[in-house]
Amino acid sequence: MAHPPGPGNVAPSADPLTAAATVRRVRVLVTNDDGVEAPGLKALARALVGAGHDVVVVAPDGEHSGAGGAIGRLHRSGPIGCVEVDWPDLPGVSVHGLDAPPAATVYAGGVGAFGRVPDLVASGINRGLNTGHLVLHSGTVGAALTAAVLGIPALAVSLAWGDDEHWDTAAALAATVVPEVPAHGVLNLNVPNVPLDEVRGVRGARLAPFSETWRATAPADEVRLEYLGHDDEPAPDTDVALVRAGYAALTELTGITGVPAAAAPPGEWPPEAAAGS
Repeated sequence: MAHPPGPGNVAPSADPLTAAATVRRVRVLVTNDDGVEAPGLKALARALVGAGHDVVVVAPDGEHSGAGGAIGRLHRSGPIGCVEVDWPDLPGVSVHGLDAPPAATVYAGGVGAFGRVPDLVASGINRGLNTGHLVLHSGTVGAALTAAVLGIPALAVSLAWGDDEHWDTAAALAATVVPEVPAHGVLNLNVPNVPLDEVRGVRGARLAPFSETWRATAPADEVRLEYLGHDDEPAPDTDVALVRAGYAALTELTGITGVPAAAAPPGEWPPEAAAGS
């Protein structure tokens, strides 16, 4: 990159335009939550093909922003509508549009509906960042977390809003990050909306805590939610702050994990057990 890696930078540190030459070829399922004709999806698929990967695209046939990990009714609703889509600029790449949310497209492709099960899922490139608490609601991230449920490593990629959308910047960085995705893990990559040579580096980031202010009203027959802004500035090591500072922020998401609850209901449970003791 134009800027040397600074303290706290994480792999990849190589130039993303040349690092692809050493990447091991894998089968990648590419999806998103903006729909199968979204420019970010095409940019991501193009970059992964350029990096030498075997790419299959399985994406919703329309926008599903904010879908999180929703899968719909799946087997209880009958067959899922599916159309083949022609991308003339990527001949040989199989592209499918499903009448389903992003997570459901991952289930379909992840269990073999479109040929060999993928080695990795790449979700994006989303229009707008998926930082902090938004990872819970994002269809882009939800698709990646669904892949992890199936034991497939995944990468979610998002680009900051801007008048000129630098899809190729996020796509180039995503192609370089692919070899860094841990086995059965999920990486969340958020990229500033600038030309590639203006990205200051790639840094590991923690999720920014929730700090938004909203106003909710309920006039007759509707509810209105109005976003008012942030309460304070995020800490410098968070994903929000790093992207604002010109870095691409990379966060490993641990997915859905659980441990036995430390607290139990007071007394014996069920009550009959206490009565009979």
